[in-house]
Amino acid sequence: MTQQSSTMGSDPYAGTTDSSEGPVFTVTGQDWDTIDVSDLQGDRLVINMGPQHPSTHGVLRLVLEIDGETVRDARAGIGYLHTGIEKNMEFRTWTQGVTFCTRMDYVAPFSNEAAYVMAVEKLLGIEAPEKAQAMRVLLLELNRISSHLVCLATGGMEIGALTVMTCGFRDRELILDLFEMITGLRMNHAFFRPGGVAQDLPEGAIEKIRSTVTLLKKRLPEYAALCNANPIFKGRLKGVGHLELAGCLALGLTGPVLRSTGYDWDLRKKQPYWGYDTYDFEVVTRDEPDAYGRFRVRLDEMWESIKIVEQATERLAGMEGQPVMVADKKIAWPAQLSVGADGQGNSAEHIKHIMGESMEALIHHFKIVTEGFRVPAGQAYGAVEAPRGEIGCHLVSDGGTRPYRAHFRDPSFVNLQGTSVMSEGGMISDVIVAVASIDPVMGGVDR
Repeated sequence: MTQQSSTMGSDPYAGTTDSSEGPVFTVTGQDWDTIDVSDLQGDRLVINMGPQHPSTHGVLRLVLEIDGETVRDARAGIGYLHTGIEKNMEFRTWTQGVTFCTRMDYVAPFSNEAAYVMAVEKLLGIEAPEKAQAMRVLLLELNRISSHLVCLATGGMEIGALTVMTCGFRDRELILDLFEMITGLRMNHAFFRPGGVAQDLPEGAIEKIRSTVTLLKKRLPEYAALCNANPIFKGRLKGVGHLELAGCLALGLTGPVLRSTGYDWDLRKKQPYWGYDTYDFEVVTRDEPDAYGRFRVRLDEMWESIKIVEQATERLAGMEGQPVMVADKKIAWPAQLSVGADGQGNSAEHIKHIMGESMEALIHHFKIVTEGFRVPAGQAYGAVEAPRGEIGCHLVSDGGTRPYRAHFRDPSFVNLQGTSVMSEGGMISDVIVAVASIDPVMGGVDR
């Protein structure tokens, strides 16, 4: 590329440069009529949508080649939210790894934790107690509902349906209240641990879950009433972001994007884990491989998740007193699962034991906290059905107390490949809808 060939007005940064593909115009907020476009043939322009764009959520850059209002080429520029989580996990114990991976897809943190602990448990050759598995299923399905609500809320906001946005975040708050009650945090929980979960359900949790589900059953029909037959809403979504089954399979897309093509691929049914095969629910599909079909799939999936939540709640109601962590003291963490009355740290009884009654218990507590447990050498892959599709974790152990390698297959990263094929040939305004229908979370994309 050569130096600037011309400069417009008094702005030193605006101008025209020549490249091998033609002139490139730099505009810094001035009027287009101040730019010399006399040598430009046709109306094609390359523009950046984002990363500082409301509908790309501040961390996704879309490079669009447009001809008038029509998109001829679209490419996703990623990396603006890169955190190095997978590399950081190599320097933390196996239990501490949960604290890192939960922050990837921050809208569905339990799915990140689930894939990771599943892989660790495969390497250890252990299985979490039945109650811990039921708690995991309960939290995963509540998280699926809250994640879909965020998708519908932000997608609605991006096309001007602000009522959908306010309703979506209103109802998500109900579920985050449950998360806070059960785990102590509204997001980034680090609650799933190798061998079980961090602590048992607190007093009153079952009643709170039941009352929340009852309220959600009253609220969810509002989304169908607002959107399903709304002519403006359907006009913006139907036929937009079209991608049929062959395209999804070629690109490896999963989740609602794939199921909107009519293919019932869902790991909860195809490769059941943690007792999912014992729950009564259906895999939602539609024969509308566009933005509207994906919206309807997510809407119906929330109802199926409510069915699973109700079943898990009833099971947990009959499991009072059962363990939520494996009995092996060399793996179980927190130690003995004796959590203090304030939900922070170990109970007074445990502290009394390790500080005043048993030197061996103190040594064990010190070593499992600072060094962690050892995992047999080998590699394992764990995968669960996250709200956006299959999330997998590939772990490699060299027999030490930390992962030798950790790598995640995040559905947002894979599904984002569909951006170009969904957008090309459509209008600029349709790019917003197409990307929203994929529902990418950039923390999971960039990791």
